[in-house]
Amino acid sequence: MKQVLFACGVNHHTAPVAIRERMAFPADILPRALSAVTDHGVAREVAILSTCNRTELYCNTAEPEGVVEWMADFHSLKPQDVRPYLYLLPQDQAVKHAFRVASGLDSMVLGETQILGQMKQAAESAQEAGTLGLLLNKLFQRTFSVAKEVRTATEIGASTVSMSAAAVTLAERIFASISEQSVLFIGAGEMIDLVATHFAARKPRRIMVVNRTVERAREVAAKFGGDAAALTSLPEVLHEFDIVVTSTASPLPIVGLGLVERALKARKHRPMFMVDLAVPRDVEAEVGALNDVFLYTVDDLGQVVQAGHDARSSKVEQAEAIVSASVHEFMHWLDTRKAVPTLRALRDHAERLRRTEMEKAHRRLAKGDDPQAVLEAMSQGLMNKLLHDPSHALNQAEGDDRDELQQLIARLYNLHND
Repeated sequence: MKQVLFACGVNHHTAPVAIRERMAFPADILPRALSAVTDHGVAREVAILSTCNRTELYCNTAEPEGVVEWMADFHSLKPQDVRPYLYLLPQDQAVKHAFRVASGLDSMVLGETQILGQMKQAAESAQEAGTLGLLLNKLFQRTFSVAKEVRTATEIGASTVSMSAAAVTLAERIFASISEQSVLFIGAGEMIDLVATHFAARKPRRIMVVNRTVERAREVAAKFGGDAAALTSLPEVLHEFDIVVTSTASPLPIVGLGLVERALKARKHRPMFMVDLAVPRDVEAEVGALNDVFLYTVDDLGQVVQAGHDARSSKVEQAEAIVSASVHEFMHWLDTRKAVPTLRALRDHAERLRRTEMEKAHRRLAKGDDPQAVLEAMSQGLMNKLLHDPSHALNQAEGDDRDELQQLIARLYNLHND
């Protein structure tokens, strides 16, 4: 059955956060999802990339349509409800997409580097789940090389306006000075670490990190001279903070409408600035309707970072050229894979002939025949057997078929007859 390199998914270009969060694969269910794809025969190989801005499946499959149906079914969605937001990318389109994603060309923040690490993690997760085979392994290894080349040759990530910086920019539109505000970070992952770095540079009055694992919260808070607490203390401390940034891996919202309403009441309705960087979202959407809350999602921040894209247009063109050339090289490798069964069969055929002649030679040597004569006979026998099939085919051919076969044999055996 023919196998096809295939990628499908949703991202910030094709789907709003409300859709992306329903199609995400949190880390705790990722191994089960990977195994389900191959166990159910949907694909021979699969890797899943799931971030706040995209969810993508890279597959080696004979049934691309089956991948779409599986993806919808896994999330308890109907395929027809998912299709309007999906991009379906076969073969070279899938390769080009992978290269562009890893290079930061498809990111909300043009040239951002975090996505490369996320793709490497996706490949590692597939490797651990046993769903990464020859084709996808080759794709990802080449993807990482292309991303490195793009970033080295173009410096496309230089002067990038990050999501973290955008969060600070938006906060400064609400508050005259962040140095007079208290900032709460919910979660203690890489994204929170990045955002906290930008806010800490503004020297806010107070910083606190809350997380399910208090030890991890303390590690992050210590970098910025902040406090740490367990996530369970959130109802008691939320009202103390003017700025709240959240990014956890929770499958359900952890900051509900009622919780924020109580916090606003305790604050006597002083405004709160909230940034929800999680997908699925950490903050219930209804919170954004409250009069004293300024709630922003990853999609909202994306509008801020777009401003710096045009200034890097020349670097984008150079990066796209590198990607295009690399796609051509990868597809050439993929095409050569089609000849592998024939090459293997040819070698097996030659090996059988070799063994036959070797057995004859061993028998003659055992009888005491002259070794020189045995070697001569073995080489003659092997040569005759190897040349028999092409010689017979050429003698049987007629007309144009014979001319074509003659040219082919000359090319195969590197014959340069006048």
